[in-house]
Amino acid sequence: MAMERGSFAARHDFDALPLSENVDVRCAQFSEIAALSQMAHRLVPGVRIGTAELAHYFSFDPESILTFSRNGDLVGGMAFLFLNDRGHDALLLDEICLTAPETHYLASANEEVAAIYIWAIAATGRGIAGLGKAAAHLRKLRFRNADCYAQPSTVAGRDIMKATGFAPVPSFQPDLWCYERPWHRQPLRMPGAIIQARSFADARY
Repeated sequence: MAMERGSFAARHDFDALPLSENVDVRCAQFSEIAALSQMAHRLVPGVRIGTAELAHYFSFDPESILTFSRNGDLVGGMAFLFLNDRGHDALLLDEICLTAPETHYLASANEEVAAIYIWAIAATGRGIAGLGKAAAHLRKLRFRNADCYAQPSTVAGRDIMKATGFAPVPSFQPDLWCYERPWHRQPLRMPGAIIQARSFADARY
């Protein structure tokens, strides 16, 4: 995962990113795949997937590629692998080829999405502001129970991970980071928090 030509200084949980009014985010159209592929090759180090391969995965799941646009101009895109249980295990065990994943690791339309792998983020200028709406896309019923994974390939990409609540996780997959959904996290059992909760409960207004 990488992002170039932009900055992301504010720190927000991925699911709490603001929704920018200046950047439109929507599922890609087939006619945009070539431009998105070219942008990924230009901005994301190490990308080897071509337009035909990207079109193949887009045809398998049209919700897996988003476009970011501003005033009608394409300013970025984001691609995901929606993994089923087998794909989730293969990701952690480093048994999946992430440059050309086999479709039997991907969730079909009637199959629960077990994990989301952020395949690539490519954005120019203010395009990175589209991340908030991309996160909203991943809160749809089909995706909201799936934690998100990524492998940052640039300093900017790593900064995004740190700023949005991702953290390295132990796995056989090198440099794998995970964002655990807030509703999956165990509540912190801190005495101070319990005391504070009780004081609010006892308050009278």
